[in-house]
Amino acid sequence: MADARLRTWLCVILSIQILIKSEAFNVGITYVQNAVAKGAVCLDGSPPAYHFDKGVGAGANNWLILFEGGAWCNNVTTCLARRDTRLGSSKQMVKELSFSGILSNKQKFNPDFYNWNKIKVRYCDGASFTGDVEAVNPATNLHFRGARAFVAIVEDLMSKGMSNAQNAILAGCSAGGLTAILNCDRFRALVPARTKVKCLADAGYFINAKDVSGASHIENFYSEVVATHGSAKNLPTSCTSKMKPGLCFFPQNVVPQIQTPLFIINAAYDSWQIKNILAPGVADRHGTWRSCKLDIKKCSPNQLKIMQDFRLEFLRALSAVGTSPSRGMFIDSCNTHCQAGTEATWLRNDSPIVAKTSIAKAVGDWYYERITSQKIDCAYPCNPTCHNGMFD
Repeated sequence: MADARLRTWLCVILSIQILIKSEAFNVGITYVQNAVAKGAVCLDGSPPAYHFDKGVGAGANNWLILFEGGAWCNNVTTCLARRDTRLGSSKQMVKELSFSGILSNKQKFNPDFYNWNKIKVRYCDGASFTGDVEAVNPATNLHFRGARAFVAIVEDLMSKGMSNAQNAILAGCSAGGLTAILNCDRFRALVPARTKVKCLADAGYFINAKDVSGASHIENFYSEVVATHGSAKNLPTSCTSKMKPGLCFFPQNVVPQIQTPLFIINAAYDSWQIKNILAPGVADRHGTWRSCKLDIKKCSPNQLKIMQDFRLEFLRALSAVGTSPSRGMFIDSCNTHCQAGTEATWLRNDSPIVAKTSIAKAVGDWYYERITSQKIDCAYPCNPTCHNGMFD
């Protein structure tokens, strides 16, 4: 019986992978070789990299730059652990990546951005492209230079046509979504003043919440990230002038001062935040949350109550976004993480819907200012269109 169920699940997963691949296409890697001379490098000193699909037709002068996610490293030990992986070295990155969702080149699946120049920036600095430490310890050869790498990547894209951009979106997923928030106004300043610029954070609105043991785990972790990478000088001064730099890694403390238009996509029960902010392993030593974190349907009534309270705390933190028409949001009641880069959750017949609107339509409406787009879902389990956990 168990073997039969396993075979069934494998078939389902295989079918999903085949379907996703049929809607996607592969894009080769580009290394920013001249960044090395500027010290704008990955953790191991290798050049930053991205994948670039050139725009065509009416989209030839429109640019969408999406930063990859991958959490953070908060000290020498954790940064060493990722230095020689794809999250710390462009030498370890695959030569091709599959583009889908908001990066799709098919009008049917991505009507507002399919013909734009589309770039996916690989993540290899460990601090959402904010760090800049001059010294390199010869014993570890760790380079904390994410902020330099961010500028070098933008300058490289400018040399390849972005200097003529009519429209530009700085976007990202997870830690890349935080990159888009923390570097939003910096990006605006780097591209021509005539360019219409907006920022989009997908699953990047990480909140400063206590874990189930009552400890400030994520606050302490972020403080260590900022200290290790020397990020303070590259975080918005509108925040660092008022509070400790580590607190300025949280969007809720930065977003009110951002001048550039901004859109937030997030699951109210974001699976990464449930696993790593609300119930991290250090706060769940007996593993009572293990099954719940893997499948929301396996959560006990008490765990669901705690998650419902987390959702309310998330919504309170989200209030920092404000109600300006330049600020958009799509907050569904799903238990997942990152939804814009996958066709199944971006725009398909069975994609998540809030207020009769898909994520793709909500983002397009906001960018092109067709209508004000701020959509917040009801509480779990009200939304049957969610893809809970499947694309985590």
